[in-house]
Amino acid sequence: MIAACSVVSCNFSSPPLKARSSHLLRPSPSSSISSIVDSNGFPIFTRVVIKRRKSQLLLCKSSLDSKAPKDPLLAPFSEEEEEDGVLEAGGGGDNGQGPGERDWTTSFLLFIFWAGIMYYVTVLAPNQQPVTDAYLVKKLLNLKGDDGFQVNQVVVALWYIMGLWPLVYSMLLFPTARSTESKIPMWPFVVLSFAGGAYALIPYFVLWRPPAPPVQGSELRKWPLNFLESKVTTAVTLGAGIAALIYGLSSGGEVWMEYIQYFRGSKFIHVMSIDFVLLSTFAPFWVYNDMTSRKWRDDYRDSLWILPLLSLLPFLGPAIYLLIRPSLSESQRSPDQQLDE
Repeated sequence: MIAACSVVSCNFSSPPLKARSSHLLRPSPSSSISSIVDSNGFPIFTRVVIKRRKSQLLLCKSSLDSKAPKDPLLAPFSEEEEEDGVLEAGGGGDNGQGPGERDWTTSFLLFIFWAGIMYYVTVLAPNQQPVTDAYLVKKLLNLKGDDGFQVNQVVVALWYIMGLWPLVYSMLLFPTARSTESKIPMWPFVVLSFAGGAYALIPYFVLWRPPAPPVQGSELRKWPLNFLESKVTTAVTLGAGIAALIYGLSSGGEVWMEYIQYFRGSKFIHVMSIDFVLLSTFAPFWVYNDMTSRKWRDDYRDSLWILPLLSLLPFLGPAIYLLIRPSLSESQRSPDQQLDE
């Protein structure tokens, strides 16, 4: 029977190599299966090709030994294919597009927006009370003694919320918003955001090139991920934010009218208020990016209704998400790390 065939059957008796990751064997629309039969119509050689971006896996299976079929053997990965697999394991928000296929229109428009905002806050923003601004900053930093003047409650609440926003963004951006292709690190922008807020973060948003690199297990046990991934850190941040919001919202109408007067004449209050609006506006996107990278859509499909609610709540929404989000899953680690564990 075999002599009548012009093909050599692949019948492996040696132990099969271990697959890099189980998800490579899932059926997909781009997979193809072909068989070669002998003169009597019995299949001898089966060829399965699974196409995944740059790599192809060739599965050879013998059908002669039907009683004890052997596990399929994966063709060895080339160095380029291994690298491609690691990039895919890192998650990200590029919607499946490679770094070279990214449309820079969004980045260009975002840069124009940032340049316009910076021009406004430095040149056009109202600056009728420069002496008052300097005094308010010293009072908020506790550099002034008790002189009998009480800072506006809304201003105080906004000041403390703005001190917590950069910490929330740090927990959202590390590590799922890091860039694989861009050589510009993220941490300088995050550090500067503690003083510059959204004005310091938007340039990184312009330069951001997903997907994020995979997270090694050792990174989760080191600074800063062990601090930023801690639920204790999130709970303390959320609690402090709730206290500041209650303090500001509990003030009467006269206090709010005074805040509006500050907003119209004080450059410090005006710029800080715009900063709060910018951080609240960009937060839903980064919540979704972090949610996608942590496979929330796959593991918590029934909980997707909560995303719009979290996106609409300034500060509280992202902070609550950080408290209930799933921890970094195995999909954020490299394939080699998964095999070692």
